[in-house]
Amino acid sequence: MSSPEQGKHFAASRPILAAVALAIAGLASVSACTVRPLYSDAGYSVGAPGAAGSIGSELSTIAIKPANTRIGQQVRNNLIFLFGGGKGEPANPSYTLDLVTSAITEATTNIQINKENEPTSAILTASATYTLTDSSGKLVSTGKRQFTASYDVPRQEFAAYRALRDAENRATRELAELIRMAVAQDLAKRPASSS
Repeated sequence: MSSPEQGKHFAASRPILAAVALAIAGLASVSACTVRPLYSDAGYSVGAPGAAGSIGSELSTIAIKPANTRIGQQVRNNLIFLFGGGKGEPANPSYTLDLVTSAITEATTNIQINKENEPTSAILTASATYTLTDSSGKLVSTGKRQFTASYDVPRQEFAAYRALRDAENRATRELAELIRMAVAQDLAKRPASSS
């Protein structure tokens, strides 16, 4: 192989070498990130220095105040299950969660039958405002979350009622997931000396 042919070969491999160098530089910059799973037990301390635990174990120490509506009760039941991992409420809670829930149903599509508009689909918006306090009554976090569930409204009365109930169940289940995530993030952000 002559000298000019070697130069052509090297020039053709330059873009490949540049791409490899760029990939290595990208990996090096990402390696500085400190990302950890939110519910991980490994290497995380909660509360006072020296107290080892996880966000999952902190969540299991949250008691939820009773609700007075069906929507509130459904969100509360789902949160009890999610916080405790199916174990129920804690005997000696470290935190108390107060929930205020509401739900609004709006028709989205109407058809006209005998000069009356009847809805054929609707949207249910379930919302909750939460306040998390520690055992001394000190405010830990507060927030608001909402979830929207759409559903069909058939002409049969019982089927329409069942569709609404299914939308409520779906919305409360997802709302509880959103609240659990928000509370877990609030506890993870909490300074270690605040317990």
